[in-house]
Amino acid sequence: MTLSLPPSLVPGASEDVDSLASLLRGRRTVVLTGAGCSTESGIPDYRGPGTRARARNPIQHREFLHKPEVRARYWARSLLGWPRFASARPNAAHEALAALEREGHVRGLITQNVDRLHHAAGSSRIIELHGALARVRCLDCGGQEARGALQARLLALNPDFNHQVLELRPDGDAELSSEALQSFRVPACEGCGGTLKPDVVFFGDNVPAPTVADAFSLLEEGDALMVVGSSLAIYSGYRFLARAAERHLPIAIVNIGECRGVEMADLRVEASAGDVLPRLAQALVRG
Repeated sequence: MTLSLPPSLVPGASEDVDSLASLLRGRRTVVLTGAGCSTESGIPDYRGPGTRARARNPIQHREFLHKPEVRARYWARSLLGWPRFASARPNAAHEALAALEREGHVRGLITQNVDRLHHAAGSSRIIELHGALARVRCLDCGGQEARGALQARLLALNPDFNHQVLELRPDGDAELSSEALQSFRVPACEGCGGTLKPDVVFFGDNVPAPTVADAFSLLEEGDALMVVGSSLAIYSGYRFLARAAERHLPIAIVNIGECRGVEMADLRVEASAGDVLPRLAQALVRG
């Protein structure tokens, strides 16, 4: 296995990588990833040190369901944000995790991300807790549509919609001025004319029970848990840390900034995933 290594780590992190390799060596590791795994691919997070000060309120599930103006605002912003989101490519962290899975060190991934970058990097066993922006689902008939196909319909319905993107957001949309929404048209389901929603779990919604069950089942197969790029601020991810602690599994956290439940971890590495994981992969493959 050959992985290109980043030129440098933050002070002290090289020793942390050695400790991380020692903790995980010989164990079937389940990995829980969050937005910090994708920031180096150009996708921002909600709670990282660089975004907290300028954070916007994320889209809320109930508002999307019940307010047409909220849906119009989301799809208008999504029309602008989607091309940049869809053009993101896996970074060194994604590639290292895929390599670790191929080499048998990683049992599988539980991800809070909706960007499909783990798939693009070559990971094969992936449980998407919050869905994927690559799909759109009809709330009435359950039909699905590729987000790329919907982009073409959005553009056809709004040929004069050409506004400057003010800021890309983690959920694939973008900030723009309220004036841009005056005449925006939202496409309906091609099958039944119903309401379309990105196939993701918005804030205030619940992760589907079968998805949670699959994630816990994967965790049961593991001998260790490694959290990568997640603050674990929301319960959908934190519960897996708590379960791993109940099972007395070795726990490692690779994350920059605040992290809930860090006292449960055996090891905390406060450095970027793109710095740490390629070195971890090389250390484990060397044995």
